[in-house]
Amino acid sequence: MRSPLFVVAGAAILALSATLTGHSASAAPVPAVAAAPDIPLANVKAHLTQLQTIATNNGGNRAHGTTGYRASADYVKARLDAAGYQTTLQSFTYGGATGYNVIADWPGGDPNQVIMTGAHLDSVSAGPGINDNGSGSAAILETALAVARENFQPDKHLRFAWWGAEELGLRGSQYYVNNLPSAERTKIKGYLNFDMVGSPNPGYFVYDGDNSDGVGSGPGPAGSAQIEQVIQSYFTSIGVPTRGTDFDGRSDYGPFISVGIPAGGTFTGAEGIKSSAQAQLWGGTAGQAFDRCYHRSCDTTTNINDTALDRNADAIASSVWTLAGTATPPGQIVFSDDFETNKGWTVNPNGSDTATAGQFQRGIPQA
Repeated sequence: MRSPLFVVAGAAILALSATLTGHSASAAPVPAVAAAPDIPLANVKAHLTQLQTIATNNGGNRAHGTTGYRASADYVKARLDAAGYQTTLQSFTYGGATGYNVIADWPGGDPNQVIMTGAHLDSVSAGPGINDNGSGSAAILETALAVARENFQPDKHLRFAWWGAEELGLRGSQYYVNNLPSAERTKIKGYLNFDMVGSPNPGYFVYDGDNSDGVGSGPGPAGSAQIEQVIQSYFTSIGVPTRGTDFDGRSDYGPFISVGIPAGGTFTGAEGIKSSAQAQLWGGTAGQAFDRCYHRSCDTTTNINDTALDRNADAIASSVWTLAGTATPPGQIVFSDDFETNKGWTVNPNGSDTATAGQFQRGIPQA
């Protein structure tokens, strides 16, 4: 992968060559790294409305093994199929019932360098699970659809996943990781997890990849600190402070970090109580749960903080765009030279050099 720094350096060297030789050197413009698009909140909420309708029409929930869950998986898969993804409905069995993971690959990118983004799609049996975890599922779905709308062509390969039976012990993600050959595991260079990103009394938590908080289970696998930094940098750019949250094994990053895959993600809080300091930091109500409807029937479309959902959806897109990298557009040629072999520099081409002094020469590369 060519880094933006190298591309800029190549352009600068080309300009320097033109100055020294006294003739113009032509090259295609150097592409800028693509910025992630804004993720429309209305689109994310439209997915939540669909998940609410599915639950309402199927006994009030979208739990593992139910028609409500299967309809949720079918909805997500249909949207991805229409957008051009290569999708798989991976089935597994738990508790005597069939569950499903929806796996979606965006064509292109280095298949040996995979950035994976996931969220669990199932609810508990007590309610429709719109914040937990329709919010994460809808946000990554709209991010995936934005990839298609923008025709994003990153250096790395993009994969998205919606996990089944998380509420019963991470069963879907565990099945996926356990059945992934070791050679395929090593291709996943980062896993992003988004579980509850629209809590009504929200906090802004980022998984503590480097264990800078010194709390709980320690740092994530190598690379997790970099994922944390990418996510934090987005929130810093919009003026929203974040706090770390431990890799405590409560969500679908667990199976990934257990086999050494770096991970990260965001979380807006569950049944924990917001402190006075946190209310001062983020607003909201101190002494009240981040989500009073956690695992209850009231976890409906009214149980969402729009601002938190919007910010997190944009953070997801920013992280995906940043971590996946931007490939050079088709047909775009950017000059490069390792300074050891001649890669195309021509001395006095066609006798056109009018410079009175100076000559471009290759040098000895340094570390």
